Amino acid sequence: MPDINVVLTFDVDAELLWLARDPGSADRPVWLSQGAYGLTEGLPRILRLLSDVGVPASFFVPGQVIEAHPREISTVVDAGFRIQHHSYSHTWPEQLTEEQELEEMDRAFTVIRDFTGHRPTGYRSPAAEFTARTVDLLERYDFEFSSNMFDRDSPYLLETAGRRTSIVEFPFAWSLDDAPFWLYSNRLPGRSMAAPSTVLETWCLEFDGLSREADRCMVLAMHPQVIGRPARMSVLERFVHHVLAAGGHFTTLEEQCAALRPGMLAAVT
Repeated sequence: MPDINVVLTFDVDAELLWLARDPGSADRPVWLSQGAYGLTEGLPRILRLLSDVGVPASFFVPGQVIEAHPREISTVVDAGFRIQHHSYSHTWPEQLTEEQELEEMDRAFTVIRDFTGHRPTGYRSPAAEFTARTVDLLERYDFEFSSNMFDRDSPYLLETAGRRTSIVEFPFAWSLDDAPFWLYSNRLPGRSMAAPSTVLETWCLEFDGLSREADRCMVLAMHPQVIGRPARMSVLERFVHHVLAAGGHFTTLEEQCAALRPGMLAAVT
């Protein structure tokens, strides 16, 4: 049996993927409708697939998305999934002052706690980037895991300024993210969308390679407005069946953190 855990993660950004980059997007309803599609069509398809195949997943949702779309996000909670921290407004961290980054962290933390009844224990930043202050904030709010880095194929304890923290990092990669393949903009000349077959081959070959190595964790990062198209959902479904047929194991970041973190911390004390 392959020695690998596979985690499906979903960043439910909705319209914030466009609004956070350009507030002028508020006056572009067609542009924003791409984000709305993720809630009206993509998210229900994802939840149906997860239910049909009996596979768990982890969800990251910005605080503003929860406030603007409580009914849609409630379907995630009602399906038994935890909501984790993905900022408040999806503003890229390098655009924030120290005070603004703290406010983003605090507001989203409070929204998630009040909405779900559970404090968030995991964090994924907008655009997968940190500032020099981010890890310190994660420690301040007692986060247990992060999924942001691209530097390894196995979980490890996150470090900052040469100091090891108690936060488990679950790395992924752009090749394991749906956005580089399929997030299209008519305002970026020359950008094209990959064929579904290309993505399926990439993800299956990544799994096949990692499954031949020890102690690997394959994290896929997806977005309902991107993966939620029917052709792309077919890619996800076929990938899931490929993993299951090979004897692979699906889990969540929450479960993996609970299983790995005590041993990691004991090894460094």
